Amino acid sequence: MHPTDRPRRLRADGIRDIVAETRLSPSDFVVPVFVDATTDERVPIESMPGHERVPVDEVVDRVEEILATGIESVMLFGIPESKDEVGSRADAEDGVVQRALRRLDAETDAYVIADLCLCEYTDHGHCGILEADAESDAHLTVRNDATLDRYASIAQSYADAGADMIAPSGMMDGQVETIRSALDAEGYAEVPIMAYAAKYESAFYGPFRDAADGAPAFGNRRHYQMDPANRREANREVSLDAQQGADALLVKPALPYLDIVADVREHFDRPVAAYNVSGEYAMLHAAAEKGWLDIEEVAHESLLSIKRAGADLIVTYFGETVAERL
Repeated sequence: MHPTDRPRRLRADGIRDIVAETRLSPSDFVVPVFVDATTDERVPIESMPGHERVPVDEVVDRVEEILATGIESVMLFGIPESKDEVGSRADAEDGVVQRALRRLDAETDAYVIADLCLCEYTDHGHCGILEADAESDAHLTVRNDATLDRYASIAQSYADAGADMIAPSGMMDGQVETIRSALDAEGYAEVPIMAYAAKYESAFYGPFRDAADGAPAFGNRRHYQMDPANRREANREVSLDAQQGADALLVKPALPYLDIVADVREHFDRPVAAYNVSGEYAMLHAAAEKGWLDIEEVAHESLLSIKRAGADLIVTYFGETVAERL
C-alpha cells in the first residue's frame, strides 16, 4: 500500500503539538470559591477533594493561591450566617459575598464573578420566592416575577461591593433584562452579565449542594431548570438571554451537554462559557481513588473536550490542577 493521505504523519512527536486544533490556557478557567460566614477556618468539602469552604478572612489568600497558577478569574458563592424564606442576607451590605468582594477588589488583581441566586440564602433551598403552599403542593413552585425583584437588588448590592461581573443562575424568565436594567439605573452600565442561559435540572449537581449548602428542603427544581431531554429549547432560552443583554452565555453542566455548548457556539456571537460541575469533578476523583483512572490525564482531557466543543471559558474545579500542567 502507498496511500497518498497518511494522517499519522502529523501525529509524530515534534509536529503533533504544532498542529493541535485546540489548546488550553490557564486564562480559559474560572475557579469557584465558596465563602462561608459560619466558620473561622477552612472546611474541606468531603465530596470535592481539594476544595474547601473558606472564611471571609481567608478569601484573599485562597484567591491568591488560584492566581499563582496563572488563572485570572474566580466565581464567588456565599454561605450566609442565617437564612430565611426570602434570602434577605443575599443583598445585605454586610453579607458574606459583599464582604469578600470588597476584600478581593482592594487586595487582589483577580477578575471576580459573583454568582447570583437565592438557593444558598433561603431556608427552603429554592432559587426564589415561593408560591403559597408550595411546600405541600408539588404543582406549585417559585414565583417568577417576585423573584426578579430580589435578583435586581442582589445584583446592585454585588456591583456596589466591587463585582467585576454578575452571573445570574436561577433560570427565572426575564432575569437578564431585570438585572441589566437595575445595574444601568445605578450607574453600572459597564458591569457585564454572564447568564446561566441553558442550565439543566441535572443529577450532576449533588456535591455542589454540599459545598454551598443549597439543597432544596423539599421538592426539586424541575419547574424552573431545563429538562435534560430538551436540546431545541436551549436555543430559545439562550436567544432570550442574548436579546435581553447578556454579555456571555453559560451552559451548565458541561460534559453531558457538549451538544448544547456546540450549538450555542455555532448560533450566537457571544463568549460561550460551560460549567464543569461538581458531579463531573467528583466522579473522576472517585474513579482515580480506586486506581481506575489517572486524575491528571482525565482532568486535562475533560477540559479539552469542553473547549473543543466551543467554550471560551470553563468554570471548573479542576482549574488549578490543569493550569499547573500547562
